[in-house]
Amino acid sequence: MIEKQPLTTVVTAVSRSSHKREQILTSAINLFCSNGFHNTSMDEVAKLADVSKQTVYSHFGCKDVLFAAAIESKCIEHQLSDILLDVPAEPETTLMFFAKHFGEMIVSADAITVYQACVAQADTHPQTSQLYFNAGPLHVFSLLEDYFKAVSKLGQYYFSQPRHCAVRLCLMLFGEQRIALELGIDVPFSAEDRTRYLHDTVSMFLRAYEAKS
Repeated sequence: MIEKQPLTTVVTAVSRSSHKREQILTSAINLFCSNGFHNTSMDEVAKLADVSKQTVYSHFGCKDVLFAAAIESKCIEHQLSDILLDVPAEPETTLMFFAKHFGEMIVSADAITVYQACVAQADTHPQTSQLYFNAGPLHVFSLLEDYFKAVSKLGQYYFSQPRHCAVRLCLMLFGEQRIALELGIDVPFSAEDRTRYLHDTVSMFLRAYEAKS
C-alpha cells in the first residue's frame, strides 16, 4: 500500500517548485536582456537564480524553451492573458484595459532591449527572432483574435477578419513613443499624453467596427 503524503507537504513542495521557476525566469530575462540570447548559458541562469543547472533543465528542458517562457512571463506580468480578455459583452472597457497593459509592456525597458537584440541578430540567428515572435506578438494576436470572434457573436461590433483586426490594433497602440524607443531615441513622453493616445486609439478602433444596422 502506497502511503499518501500529507496535503501540507504536497502544497509546500509545489510552492517551492513555483518559487524556483519564478527565480529562474527572472534571472533568465535579466541575462537575456543584458547579454543577449546566444551569450547567455543555462549555467549562468542557474547561478544567478541560485539553483542547480539540473533544476533549470527540469523546468524548461532547453534554452529555447526557457527563452520562450521568459517572454511569455513578461506578458503575464503585464496581465496579457485570456483572463484580461474574458468579457465579450464589454469590449469598450475590456479593450481599454488591454491597451493600458499592452501599452505599458511594449515601452518597458525589457521589451525594447529584447526586441532590439533580436533585430540585431536576425541575419545570423533567425531562430531567436522566431522564438520571440511566437512567444510574444503571436501570443497577443491570438488572444485578441479569439476575443474579437466572441465579441462579433454578440452583434454590437463585427470583426470580419479578427486576426487582421488584432494585428491592426496592436500596431496602432505602438504609437510614437515605441517607435522612438526602438531607434534608441530619448524623447520625453508624459504619462498623460500616452494614456490619452491609447484611449483615443481604442475609441477610434471600435468605431470602425461597429455593426451596421
